[in-house]
Amino acid sequence: MVNFTTDEDPAPGPFLDSVKLSNGVTLHYASQGPATGPAVILIHGYSDSWYSFSRILPLLPPQLRVIAPDLRGHGDSERPTSGYGIADMADDVLRLMDVLVVPKAVLIGHSLGSFVVRKAFELAPARVSRLVLIGGALKVDNDVARELQRAVNELTDPVDEAFVRDFQMSTIAMPVPAPFLEAVIANSRRMPARIWKAVIQGLLEFEPAVVRPDVRALVLGGREDAVFSRTEQIVLARQFPRGELQLLEGVGHSLHWEHPAMFVR
Repeated sequence: MVNFTTDEDPAPGPFLDSVKLSNGVTLHYASQGPATGPAVILIHGYSDSWYSFSRILPLLPPQLRVIAPDLRGHGDSERPTSGYGIADMADDVLRLMDVLVVPKAVLIGHSLGSFVVRKAFELAPARVSRLVLIGGALKVDNDVARELQRAVNELTDPVDEAFVRDFQMSTIAMPVPAPFLEAVIANSRRMPARIWKAVIQGLLEFEPAVVRPDVRALVLGGREDAVFSRTEQIVLARQFPRGELQLLEGVGHSLHWEHPAMFVR
């Protein structure tokens, strides 16, 4: 077990727990705020966990009910032998909402998570009040993703630390606190090679659906994103009739890591 507590983490921090979903998969999650507050669900990126949002949790309004699960195969959630497509993970999010009695929520997704929350909206639009997409694209269809898959397909257990460090460093353009970055890298190394491979395959197979016009969507990103280009992020925002795009100078793929206060604003 890796201790993800750092000197910068506030006390007492979020509540951590695990629940078994109706499909039999157990998900671990972090939560904070009153059970009766407006619900916000945070979905992390590839190989990350709830800890991806640890820099923003203490900055969020205390009246919000915030839930940040570890996707299947990630963090402390169960690692089933199959089911790593975007639809599988989106279904898990909706089932988690059922278990935690969340009728409707704002869904916020980073990178992989941005595809998961879009699919959740497609599956159950009445349960999503708004979407926030961080470091996303319409689909995973570029040279960066294909090169990453080639490297991932060579992975064996235990996953090489140098590979994980290079991968996570490629997602930032601004420096982040060293203890946070080291915890992120240690967390990613816990994910078995088979799941690294299955998840990126699921990402590459994702096909976008026609967007319903009645959802408000905020697309957030950095102009220095090395995963999805500025053009790809603009194309994503244009898919939403009620969409808004904000791209920040000097920021990479992980706005909530690089500039947490600006992200929360």
